[in-house]
Amino acid sequence: MAHTIHGKKKLLARVRRIQGQAAALERALEQDADCTAVLQQIAAVRGAVNGLMAQVLEGHILQHLGDPDTPAPQRERDVATVASALRSYLK
Repeated sequence: MAHTIHGKKKLLARVRRIQGQAAALERALEQDADCTAVLQQIAAVRGAVNGLMAQVLEGHILQHLGDPDTPAPQRERDVATVASALRSYLK
């Protein structure tokens, strides 16, 4: 996935922020934090993961499905890959 390699630095920064948010969620749970604070932290983690998914998916679509030079059989495989990822993610 060449698009993830080009955006590797930004993607890794997003992943590290997600790790920090997940660690904060773990600390909140360990410290018996208020339910509202825990729910807010869960929402933050979820939003961050959704943003990461959107960024990678957009890059994949633009790189693979938007390239007019991609042969039809490859494009069909790429469409199936994106559809599978979406089905899995939206469960």
